[in-house]
Amino acid sequence: MSTAHHYLVPSETSRTETLVSKSRFITTIARVSSIETVKSLLSDIRAEMSDATHHVYAFRIGFGNSVIEGMSDDGEPSGTAGPPVLTALRGAAIGDILIVVTRYFGGTKLGTGGLVRAYTEAAQNGLVHLKTEEKVSRTTLGIQVPYPLYEAIKRLITQFHGAVEDEQFAGDVTVIAAIPSDGVLEFYRNIANLSAGKVTPIVLSDT
Repeated sequence: MSTAHHYLVPSETSRTETLVSKSRFITTIARVSSIETVKSLLSDIRAEMSDATHHVYAFRIGFGNSVIEGMSDDGEPSGTAGPPVLTALRGAAIGDILIVVTRYFGGTKLGTGGLVRAYTEAAQNGLVHLKTEEKVSRTTLGIQVPYPLYEAIKRLITQFHGAVEDEQFAGDVTVIAAIPSDGVLEFYRNIANLSAGKVTPIVLSDT
């Protein structure tokens, strides 16, 4: 089950081609993490295929209730291109994703209904061939640990499928650990029980 902390993302950039009434629809799908990444990839694709008629796109950053969406018809009649691509994207239940459908006009006008069908087909064709992987959101914590609790807390981090990213040894040990975000609250409770409330992790970042 996909959640805001666990969801599918593209594992690599992919490209497929769909031919409709002599028009070529080239679908590029890539993983994105921000609006800036979307803009950069769009710029690259437009430069690569600068002789194309349109570069229609849709994207979703994040997943579930925290998703950011966007789309563009890029000069096609309003509602015939961007919305069908975004609809296909929503149906795929994939996050952090950009679809760009680049059209080379083949000389035959498709009409509004034909354009909707063509862009839907091109997007779905790309999604069918897309390879995905699961993204697990992680929270990076800073934990100041007394030496007697050091080994026990390291075992607890492992138990919660976390990873130690750094350690600094001084009066106490400062452990920097990344924990799957959906387990952070339970991890806090276990740390509190283990240390009798003396150790409180500090959130450093979320990814």
